Amino acid sequence: MSEERDLPVLSAPAEVAPEVSAVPVEPVPEPPRASMRRRRLAIALAVGLVAGAGYVGVHQVRSEQPPVTSTSPAPTITSTSPDVGAEAAVRRSAAGGSLLQRMASAILAGDQNSFSAALDPRAGDFGAQAQQVYDNFRTLPLASIVMRYVSDDPDALPLARRRALGGSEAWLAQVEVSWRLRDFDEQPVRLMVPVTMVTRDGTSYVASFTDQDTSRRPVWLLGTLRVQRGERSLVVSLDPNADLTVYAHQLDRAIEDVSKVLGRKWRRQVVFYLPRTERQMEYVLGAPAGTYARIAAVTTAEADERVAGVPVRIVGNPPVLNKAGLQGRRIVFTHETTHIAANATVSGVPLWLAEGFADYVAFKTVDVSTDAVAKDLFGLVRAGKGPKALADPASFAATASERRLAVAYAGSWLACRLIATDYGEPKLVRFYREVHSSSSPSALDDAFHDVLGTSQQQFVSDWQRYLKRLAND
Repeated sequence: MSEERDLPVLSAPAEVAPEVSAVPVEPVPEPPRASMRRRRLAIALAVGLVAGAGYVGVHQVRSEQPPVTSTSPAPTITSTSPDVGAEAAVRRSAAGGSLLQRMASAILAGDQNSFSAALDPRAGDFGAQAQQVYDNFRTLPLASIVMRYVSDDPDALPLARRRALGGSEAWLAQVEVSWRLRDFDEQPVRLMVPVTMVTRDGTSYVASFTDQDTSRRPVWLLGTLRVQRGERSLVVSLDPNADLTVYAHQLDRAIEDVSKVLGRKWRRQVVFYLPRTERQMEYVLGAPAGTYARIAAVTTAEADERVAGVPVRIVGNPPVLNKAGLQGRRIVFTHETTHIAANATVSGVPLWLAEGFADYVAFKTVDVSTDAVAKDLFGLVRAGKGPKALADPASFAATASERRLAVAYAGSWLACRLIATDYGEPKLVRFYREVHSSSSPSALDDAFHDVLGTSQQQFVSDWQRYLKRLAND
């Protein structure tokens, strides 16, 4: 890799077709030990540094559910309100389930009139929002959509709101909306959405999607969507001014760059969400405001509950991503696409390996200066305060300092580069896959021994000498 670099902001640290079945070929099967956890991975572009800021959390993964491909509602659950009788709960459940079935069927069929008939004619501004939701789903390459009535609680609506709605009854239902993108998703995305319903003169209507504030919101509820398909990518944008063809081209290029290292036996498809604002990004991810202020993009499984096999998305952060320029975005997209190809969101590999490997693949695509990327790390090494071990999970936390993140990511990248240099790139790929696919608690030690013919202790010593040599050249 050349040491020359030109990265100004990085200088220091329609018609809905029938469903199509996709047959994926993953580079590595999901390991048993990874089936109990899922992580969200991110890459940040700090001032003058390519670095990641991204371990968000470990999530329990429930048993995988079979894909749902029809618009028939599943059995409903009775009211969660203890003060409402079973008869009223059943009535609401039946009325709400029927409404949701009609709405989902209308979206899939492109039946605007049937969709509009389910909306409360007295709901004012909600009609425009509901129309936007309908249009967004029609814009997406939708293979299936299901709206499932899960539970309700009439008392969740304030008395003033119930009075404003009028009618004989008004209530807040929790609805699981699941949808699958044609050609891109094996399984549907499933997210819970609060839906307000009201009954007047014996007819029930949907009256709002926003009466209950939620930290996580689906992308189709945040604004008007535009969609651009690449050869193997899909860009879903909330930004009315972004050039989506450029993003699609960059993502297609990232897929090819990753395939040069990992091979072509993975799905080789990427869905990218481009919000208009940082807050929209945080809504998609279900994160508090300000969480991703330094993050350019995040790779995440799109689900309320982390189910193995759910669709994975790259979600961009416009304020940071826009500063990266074309070359910086190439690094970002290649890094994130590596996470997808390597199944990093369901992997049990240590974070230093997950992030270091993604950076290794990403930095192969452009000429970068090792001194610039590893500036903070080399400063510590020259001062005799270099790392004594490979980076631990806390070093990648979103709350970690910028310097700690820079050191963790640079050190992890150079650890993976050392493996590729001393043992060859195929051995680096095999090392990652061995750790990823193993169910043993000693997976990392086993891979050092079986793949590289060394021990973790010896490798850390070799890595420390490697850092000293680079820092003092």
